[in-house]
Amino acid sequence: MADRSNEKKMMRLDRYLAEMGIGSRSSVKEMIRKKQVCVDGAAACGPEQKVCPGKECITVSGRRVDFVSKEYFMLYKPAGVVSAVKDAKDRTVIDLITEHKRCDLFPVGRLDKDTEGLLLITNDGVLAHELLSPKKHVDKTYYARIAGIVTDEDVRCFQEGLDIGDEKLTLPAELTIRKSGAVSEVEITVREGRFHQIKRMFEAVDKRVLYLKRLSMGTLTLDETLRPGEYRALTSEETERLVKIHVKG
Repeated sequence: MADRSNEKKMMRLDRYLAEMGIGSRSSVKEMIRKKQVCVDGAAACGPEQKVCPGKECITVSGRRVDFVSKEYFMLYKPAGVVSAVKDAKDRTVIDLITEHKRCDLFPVGRLDKDTEGLLLITNDGVLAHELLSPKKHVDKTYYARIAGIVTDEDVRCFQEGLDIGDEKLTLPAELTIRKSGAVSEVEITVREGRFHQIKRMFEAVDKRVLYLKRLSMGTLTLDETLRPGEYRALTSEETERLVKIHVKG
């Protein structure tokens, strides 16, 4: 019986290059046609040529293109950008990833268009599933400015769970008051991700969110040196913590 273990690792050359951010499938096919792509020093035969990531030396116009299977980026999402891969009208968070433009990246979860802060961008579907699974109750902490005086009674209501119009009350949430006044400043930690959840929770106590910024998700905390619209690769330590706690458990 033939050994199929290597077959499973093989992939089309055009897919390899597209996933490494060299260009779209159509553009890399054109590069291959123009003999700009070499495999182990020889011009590629065609876009359908099978290669084994990590074994052959693949170059485009003389530049080596190594294969990285999983990538993780911390993005400081700015307001006005949508948390999607593609959008017909608005700029997306993937449009902000300019130096690592592989075709399989996606945002882990969503932040509202007008919400800022931490967003994980990756191609690791297993990790994304674990972080977003309702059964996992992954902590997500936000800073918010609130129209209205936030009180200790609000803290109690958030801890007990609120009726925001769904079938069930929200799970207990931790509300910390930084400043109470006509415009209050708070931090809130939730363990679920319902639609417009934090805005609806404050509406349930007759208040309105003026500004919302996500500070952390699970073990990942927004890098204070990043400005809105900027991103960086996760460190090996950040990646290991995410995978160890949220995937391997």
